[in-house]
This record gives sequence, structure tokens and C-alpha cells, in this order.
Amino acid sequence: MRISAGALPVLALLSASLLWASSFVALKVAFRHYDPMVVIFGRMFVASFCFLFLWRNFRNIKYQKGDWKFLAFMALCEPCLYFVFEALALEKTHASQAGMIVSLLPLIVAVGAHFVLKEEITRRTLFGFALAVVGAVWLSAGAVPGESAPNPMLGNFLEFLAMICASGYMIMLKRMSVRYPPLFLTAVQAVQATLFYFPLLFLPSTAAPQGFSLEGILAIVYLGAFITLGGYGLYNYGLSKIPAHKASAFTNLIPVLTLFMAWAYLDEVLTPMQYAASVVVLAGVIVSQTKTRSKVTEVTVELPPDAR
Repeated sequence: MRISAGALPVLALLSASLLWASSFVALKVAFRHYDPMVVIFGRMFVASFCFLFLWRNFRNIKYQKGDWKFLAFMALCEPCLYFVFEALALEKTHASQAGMIVSLLPLIVAVGAHFVLKEEITRRTLFGFALAVVGAVWLSAGAVPGESAPNPMLGNFLEFLAMICASGYMIMLKRMSVRYPPLFLTAVQAVQATLFYFPLLFLPSTAAPQGFSLEGILAIVYLGAFITLGGYGLYNYGLSKIPAHKASAFTNLIPVLTLFMAWAYLDEVLTPMQYAASVVVLAGVIVSQTKTRSKVTEVTVELPPDAR
């Protein structure tokens, strides 16, 4: 069966969302055995190691003077700072709740585009954003601390900060994807993140591995080879082919998929009130991205002409 060229970016983004949803579960599993900084460094190191077998694909890359600043900022936003916040978040909250916070990402991208790129933003989008934030706060306030989630409210706030970093990454990636292939941009992210996290291994707060855990090692390899290399590679490809606001909308699938995976593999169950709060979050996202009969309310994240 042949797949049309127009469907390939959609399939790539769907696959990336599925992989990223599973990352919340894999991270929680890895954190049972190793310190978060050890896990994230291992994840980035595995991804960078995989790129050693793909270096020939980069021999014809034509670097443009001054782009190092944009590439460095892109990778600093995500995965560097993004994973710092997400690792700390998943130490304090449930994977299912962190996944719900991800649903705010398309709205953060739209709001960020309004202030950074001077994009017009409608009242409907602002209302949807406010509704989603209320749902996220409600979700956090109704969280019950437990052994695997000692401080859900703080954890959810840290995940929100991770989403801010992700929005900066998406906007910059869209700019760089015009000049460089998706695979190269993914390699830049992996290598820079490996260098970023290596010194963090020697912080007093980072606990050294106390032993070998097959489950923990497999989770790290899965995160590096499949989530980082595969997930970012697929997403970067999809984002290079379609507008950023459409690509970011696919992250709305992550919360639903994470809820299911957390229930299936981690036995996480939300309370009825938290499920209601989750519905409010998703409703806010849907409201912000739907159209009215009188005018289109969808906010685009198009870059100015000089950035293309």
C-alpha cells in the first residue's frame, strides 16, 4: 500500500506523539533505579552514540554563518532545560498528570508567537488558554500526594515550565528546518544535550548509580534510541513539512495516550474530580483551536519573511 507524500508528515507526527507519551512511563521506570540526571545523561548519550552510525548523512550540510546561536538556543530550550524541568516534575507528580500539562503546549506556542513574532491572537484563543490553565490548576489542586508523587502541585508547575521551553524549541526549529534537514537538527539536540548534562553528573545532589538494573538500563536505552532519536527525528521531519501551529496540535494526543499508558503500566488512577479537570484542560485546547462561522480563530505560528 502506497502512502501519499502529504500523509507522511501526519504519520510522522502521530508516531512522535505516541513515542513521547510512552516517555513519561519509561522515565518513571528509570527513576526507580537511577538519579534523574543520570537517566537524562544516559538518554542523550545513547542518542548521540546512535548518530555515530549516521555521520555520513551530514557530510553535505552547508552551515550558514551565525546559525550557531539559533541552533544552540534551540537545543538549550529542548532537550537541555526541558528535560531538567521534566525530570524534576516526574519526581514529584504522577506521569498521567504531567501528560495532561502537555496539552497546554499548543496554546503556549500561540501566546508566545503573539509576543515574540507579533502574531495576532483572538479572544477565543485567550479564553481557551485561560480555560485550559484553570483545568491544569484544578488538576494539580486535586492531586493527592503519594509515594510516587510526593508534591503533585510543584511537579505539575515544573512540567508547565518544561512546556514553555518546548514552545521556544518549536519556534526556533521551524526557522532552522528551512536551512537544515531534520536528522541533522536532531543530532545537534542530542550532542549538545550530552555535553550539557555531563557536568551535572558531578553535582553533590546527583546520586551515583549504586548497582546494575536491567530494567533501568533498558528504560534508558529505550529513551535514547527510540524516544530521543526516533521521536524527535519524526517530529522534526513533520514540523519541517507543515506549519508549526498544526504540528504542535498533535501534542494534544499525548495526554490521552499517557493516561492510558500510566494506567496500564504504572497502575495510576485519577480521581473523578481529576478526570473532570482533565476534560476542562482538553476543552480549553479544543475551544482555542476551533473556528467560528464569522471568522477564523486559529492562530498561526508563521515566521516573518526574513526568517524563512
